[in-house]
Amino acid sequence: MAADGDGPELRRVTGPSATAGGVRRFFDLLFLIAVTDFRKVYFNTALGYLWSLLRPFLLFAVLLFVFTQVFRIGSQVNDYPVLLLFNIVLFGFFSESTLASVTSVVSQEAVVRKTQFPRLVIPLAVVLTGTFNLGLNMIAVSIFMIAFGISPMWTWLLFPVVVAAMLILTIAVAMLLSSLYVRYRDLLIIWTVATTMLFYATPVLYPIESLPSKYHDLAFINPLTPIFEQARVWIIDPEAPGAVAAAGGWVHLIPAVVIYLGACVMAIRVFGREAPRIAEEL
Repeated sequence: MAADGDGPELRRVTGPSATAGGVRRFFDLLFLIAVTDFRKVYFNTALGYLWSLLRPFLLFAVLLFVFTQVFRIGSQVNDYPVLLLFNIVLFGFFSESTLASVTSVVSQEAVVRKTQFPRLVIPLAVVLTGTFNLGLNMIAVSIFMIAFGISPMWTWLLFPVVVAAMLILTIAVAMLLSSLYVRYRDLLIIWTVATTMLFYATPVLYPIESLPSKYHDLAFINPLTPIFEQARVWIIDPEAPGAVAAAGGWVHLIPAVVIYLGACVMAIRVFGREAPRIAEEL
C-alpha cells in the first residue's frame, strides 16, 4: 500500500524454486541433460568412452608401481592391486562429479534464466552423468577383479548400498558448491585443492589399519572413510575389518555420520534459499 504520496510498494520478484515445474518434468529434464552431457563428452571424441577408462587405469598403473615397488605398502595388503583400482574409480566418481558441479549452474546461465526451469536439475544431471561413468567403469573393474582371482561373493549384492551412500554425499556437496559458486567464484580453486587433500585423507591408497592407531579417530572424521572401509569388506576382502571394527566401535563413527548428515541438511537449506535468486546473481 502507498504511503505519504509514494508510489505503490514494489514486491521483489524471485525466480522459480529448485524443483519448479512438476515432478515428471523435473525427471524428464534430469535424464535428458545427463544423457546429452554424457554423449557430448565421449561420443564426439576419437576414443569415445575409452577416455573414461584410461584416466583411472593410468593413475592406477603409476600408483601401483609407487606403492608396491618404491614404498612397498601394497605388498603388505591382500589383493592390493584390486583394492587400489576399485578405490580410485570410486573416489573418481566423487571428485569428478563434485568438481564438474561447481561451475554447472553458472555455465548454464541461458537455461537458468528461463522462467520455469528447475535449478536443481543442473547439479543433479552432473552427478547422474558421473553415475553413468561409474557404472561402466565398475564393469571393467569387475572383469579385472575376476581375472585377478577374486571370486564373486554374495556381498557383491550390497554394492548398491555403497553407491547410494556415495551418491547421497556427492549430491549434497554438488548442490552446495553449485549454488554458492554463483556468489563466490573462488570455490572452484578451493574445492580443487580440497579434493586433492581428500584423496590422500581417504583410504584410497592404503587400508586404514596401515595408519598408526593414534590417527584412526582423525581419519574417521572424514565421512568417506567408513564408506571405503565397508566397501573393501563387501567387495574385495571379507577378512578385512569393516568400518565399525576399523573405527574401534560405533561411537567413533559419530563424527563422520554428523558431518555426512550435516552436509545433506545444509545442501537442502542453502540450495533452496539460493535457487530463486540465482538468475539475478548471474
